[in-house]
Amino acid sequence: MIHSFLLIGQSNMAGRGFVDEVEPIKNPELKVLRNGRWQTMYAPVNGDRSFSGICLAESFALKYHETHGVTVGLIPCADGGTCLDQWREGGLLYDHAVMQARLALRTSTIAGVLWHQGEGDCSDDRYPLYQEKFTHIMNSLRSDLDLYDVPFILGGLGDFLKLRSEVLANYPYVNDALKKISQDNPMTGFVSAEGLTSNPDNLHFNAKSLREFGLRYYDEFEKYEDKNKVFEEKSDMDSAIRSEMELL
Repeated sequence: MIHSFLLIGQSNMAGRGFVDEVEPIKNPELKVLRNGRWQTMYAPVNGDRSFSGICLAESFALKYHETHGVTVGLIPCADGGTCLDQWREGGLLYDHAVMQARLALRTSTIAGVLWHQGEGDCSDDRYPLYQEKFTHIMNSLRSDLDLYDVPFILGGLGDFLKLRSEVLANYPYVNDALKKISQDNPMTGFVSAEGLTSNPDNLHFNAKSLREFGLRYYDEFEKYEDKNKVFEEKSDMDSAIRSEMELL
């Protein structure tokens, strides 16, 4: 069975890394959902714009495959320049992600959700509401797709944003909200972007940093995956004990 991952958020999840700056990842066991079918992964994975490029999910998927020895599927649904209000339950982006995830569930099991977004919510009137809004979105996705025991991994915004504009200089507030969300919700992790660098636009992570970011996402994912395994093992043990008692 394919282990799949839902990719949601805005442009830094979709990926804007220049494709000629890193070696391509080529592996027939890495797939992308296109038109409801799994096709061998190629860049751009998340073609939301004509200038889409390398994304962090590529290195994440390769590391997952190397560790678990299974086919990995990516479900690309990120859309550049979007804010949380556009991702709310019942909106087009939300419904599209749910639809794509349900298609993927026909031929795979969703093992996790990768989220990167926040640049679109750095304004003074938006960042104070980030935690409340995203928590609602995350809980709705867990409910609609039955992902209660699946890790949601949230990536931090890059320090280079302060060089882009006064509004984006508010990025630490969004990072604080993402950290708080990960602390307050089970099976939810936060990945720091500290030390990662950008394209010349001071807005998008460059390709090399996206490769590194994907590995950081995997390291964080693995922590919660291990917790889930412990839970499953305990549940299996409890079930076995109950079965033995019923035979007595």
